[in-house]
Amino acid sequence: MTYLAPRQGLFAIILLVSFCLQTLLLVISTDQQLSNSRALKGEQMVAQLIDEARLSLENKDRVSLSVIANRYTSEQDVTRILIKDNKDDILVPVGNAPMQQGDTIRQIATNGDAVIGSVALTLKDVSKGEIIAMQWPFVIGTMLLHLLLWLIYGYLARPTKEQINALSRDIQELYRDQYRPVDQRGYDRELERQSTGQSASHLADSQVATDNTANVTDDEVTNARKFNVHNEVNEYLRTQQNQETGSDTDNLAGAGAGEGSESEIADTDSVASQVTSHTSKLSATRSVDSVKVQVVFHDEFNMLERLAPAQRLPYLALCTQLLNQAVTELLRQPLLLGVSAMNEAHFEDNGASVVLKADNSHAKVALAGVMLAKLYLMLNKIIHDKHIELSRFALPAKAGVSDDAQSEPMTHLLQSIGKKEQLLILLPNAGLKQISNHVQVHNIMRPTTVYERECAIFDGANDSLIQRLADVRNAVLMIEDEDELHI
Repeated sequence: MTYLAPRQGLFAIILLVSFCLQTLLLVISTDQQLSNSRALKGEQMVAQLIDEARLSLENKDRVSLSVIANRYTSEQDVTRILIKDNKDDILVPVGNAPMQQGDTIRQIATNGDAVIGSVALTLKDVSKGEIIAMQWPFVIGTMLLHLLLWLIYGYLARPTKEQINALSRDIQELYRDQYRPVDQRGYDRELERQSTGQSASHLADSQVATDNTANVTDDEVTNARKFNVHNEVNEYLRTQQNQETGSDTDNLAGAGAGEGSESEIADTDSVASQVTSHTSKLSATRSVDSVKVQVVFHDEFNMLERLAPAQRLPYLALCTQLLNQAVTELLRQPLLLGVSAMNEAHFEDNGASVVLKADNSHAKVALAGVMLAKLYLMLNKIIHDKHIELSRFALPAKAGVSDDAQSEPMTHLLQSIGKKEQLLILLPNAGLKQISNHVQVHNIMRPTTVYERECAIFDGANDSLIQRLADVRNAVLMIEDEDELHI
């Protein structure tokens, strides 16, 4: 394998800065030389022009002065010539670019001791682009030279095989020194291998293989120490979903006992208990006797915290009233017979929750939770749009439905992946079966956790359910309007 030279990119930046500095110095020095030469040339031209035009200047012969001045403006460096009389009146202004910037050379014309006029000659400035165009062989040659230096450095500064092997040995020794105290048994095995390698030093290849085996052993011990419960839960659910939890825990405990270390057995037992608790929450065969409906505000900029209490408290009271009336009106539906509310909702800054329970085995408590969550989102949408239309404060909402075992994960899901006006559903198979004939859901794309994989997003409902929700929504809004009239 071919390795690049160390810090080759940094060296390229240094060469680029060097090239730019050399080009800048070239432009500055060339401009200075051209300025000096043009200044000498301008003074000579002005003196020669005064000698030729002295007689015409005394007679103020504009025609002759124009003919003489035009001969000088034909020069490439001359942009303008201005001839004035002794009263500083302009006699002849000659030049095709009067607005062009440049150096102006002025000289007084005399005849003996008498001043007969003055001549001003403007020389054109040489642009930096023209200088670079004139010096293009030097610029291109310098660029090629710097590129050649970069290629030579990249070839000569590459690490040799001996340097790579030495660096690899240093890294391996440092790695062994860091991880050797982690496991005493690995440390003893390492000492034993080193002693064996010293007694058989003529077998160098065997010693390298032994060192690699020791490194792999240390890695396995370290990874066992850094056991990731979350990954084990994923693996457990993929491979052992149809088996009993107790047998899997026994297998984990037996694997830990096979290591022969009491500390590792204790670690394995704790991991097994955590796997058991996670599996109980994610069990697909768990029954659904009650569900928890969580409603939270979609407050991206923490506006509710900054709101004054005189505005925040009435708004929270309005949301509480809407949710409680929605629960009351919804549970009157014949479809949800046998479902009752266990608590009265109350909105705080972090939202509100309602727990629904099934009074008998035929009650569709999961469907009631989904309908309640969707109903409140419909109500909140109307209230939010109306408040925004009246330039009042209001926040959109999002909701989640889960059973008691997964209420805490649902709270985290609403905070992490929940979007505005979205309904998340986290229920076992029994709950999903209750809503399957009425509600359409879809899974989360590219889940990163177990709960995200098990979570579903409300995607729509059949016509009869939508009509029921619309009727209940209208009933709640009518009660709200009547309350406002009484007030």
